[in-house]
Amino acid sequence: MSFESRRISDIITDEINRTIFLPSIQREFVWDTNAIEKLFDSIMGDYPISSFLFWKIKEDNIKDWDSYEFIRDFDKDSPHNKEANVSGIHKDIYLVLDGQQRLTSLFIGLKGSYRYFYYRWRKTKLYLNLLKTAKRNEENPEELTYQFQFRENATTDNPDKEYWYEVGRILNFEESVYAKKDLKAEVLHFSEEQKENAELLIDRLHTKIFISKLINFYEEKSQDYDKVVEVFIRANTAGKKLDYSDILLSTATAKWKTLNAREEIQNFTDEINKIGVGYEFEKDFVLKGCLYLTETLPIQYKVKTFSKGNLELIENNWDTIKTNIDTTIRLVSKFGFSNKNIVATAALLPIAFYLMKLNKKNLLASSNAEDVENQNIIQKWLIFALIKNVFGGSSDTTLKNLRDDMLSKQLFSQFPAESLYKILNIEPAFSQTELENIMTFQYKTKYSYLVLSLLYPGRDWKDRVFHEDHIFPQTEFQTKKLKARGYDLLRIAEYQKYYNTILNLELLDDSENIIKSSTDFAEWISTRDENFKDRHTIPRLESYSFDNFLLFIQERQKLISSKLNSIVI
Repeated sequence: MSFESRRISDIITDEINRTIFLPSIQREFVWDTNAIEKLFDSIMGDYPISSFLFWKIKEDNIKDWDSYEFIRDFDKDSPHNKEANVSGIHKDIYLVLDGQQRLTSLFIGLKGSYRYFYYRWRKTKLYLNLLKTAKRNEENPEELTYQFQFRENATTDNPDKEYWYEVGRILNFEESVYAKKDLKAEVLHFSEEQKENAELLIDRLHTKIFISKLINFYEEKSQDYDKVVEVFIRANTAGKKLDYSDILLSTATAKWKTLNAREEIQNFTDEINKIGVGYEFEKDFVLKGCLYLTETLPIQYKVKTFSKGNLELIENNWDTIKTNIDTTIRLVSKFGFSNKNIVATAALLPIAFYLMKLNKKNLLASSNAEDVENQNIIQKWLIFALIKNVFGGSSDTTLKNLRDDMLSKQLFSQFPAESLYKILNIEPAFSQTELENIMTFQYKTKYSYLVLSLLYPGRDWKDRVFHEDHIFPQTEFQTKKLKARGYDLLRIAEYQKYYNTILNLELLDDSENIIKSSTDFAEWISTRDENFKDRHTIPRLESYSFDNFLLFIQERQKLISSKLNSIVI
């Protein structure tokens, strides 16, 4: 890499959208007006604005890369960058790998506008108050030294303290003396002190834009796309976390022919997250689904996987992908799976692939005996796949093996759980060791909600929110409270060993959990209906007093083990 410096005026006036563009791997502009004002304040106040990273594309390679224009007039209602037309450019160009937000902000502040909604839509430009004396607040360094502000116009109700100068006006003057001369007639009514302040600010603004070389950038010259993507990822990890999916999504956006990949995938992710009581799927899940359900494609996240040809295959298959992922999530939502107990979203993809190959439109709503049995097989498979953590380390290899197995089958009727179990090297049952381990799962940890949900096979989960609840209230297990009951240290240790595990947990709906709160369990259970104990896998004891807690744990462990051992949904 080489290192160069340029003036802001050169970059903004002569180079942006002429020889400097954005690569398809860049995300969209996300800064608000406050961030832009702070950037200009930093420039005026001699604060560093960090270096930039430009990727030099040789003239012969320009058409090999998709590039986009910087936004000049930003509109919150339509914040998308336009594709750049570089066909008439006969020189090397730069694509910005790091610094898009800052350069776009400079472009908007000096040559453009910012439209946003605040009670109504407002189209604003950046102004500087020439009457505010620059003063740094030592006690609050976050407070701006200069008063930059996005405004609809220069009109003010406080003319004694405000004179709003449109910042982009400074670009009309190569020398500051002419900028000050241009302003002279407008400041005749100012006091001498105000005139001096205005001239100082104009002079300083001009210096920062036209004299100082504040755009310091590294120049990446490699034409190797994979290397450049890696550079891009590393350069951007210092700011907002950049997922690899962001890179691939941007690449897809540039290469889909008729659809906007960014909008399609983000909108679909939003849609599936609204199913049932709500999920928290990321774009990664949808992108992985695109690869998985376009059956000829590799599954791994690699830039070369997202070639133009492969992306065309995904685009052509997009409606099918959406339909089967959506159906899968609606199916598992019906089973009671939510964002709380789907501990590995990859486990949903083999189900989606199977549904795609089955191609049966009414499976979800069908009451046909064969379809109901098939749903039960899918549910049982998902339970064991999740709870046995088969999608841990090498999930791509696991996913590929499952897909290959289903591709090898000629007929798709019943879900091929048996062969998939063999590939996963698991048994559709729990060993004694596994059961003992399950009993130690703690409150609100990765698998606790999943295991608890298995205890309610007949529950109606649709559009209902359930909470993990301590059967015997957790507040009673504080050491000082246990000592106050007269328990010795050994008994205290035993109580505290079990109170926060599966053995003392149940799932209550949100309203019931609020009502129960920290009520003593013996008192609470006396107010419940006859089926409460069976519904929540509660052992039948003569007394549910706190003194009987260890007996309760012992008996409940037997019930839970028996229930998990006989999982037949």
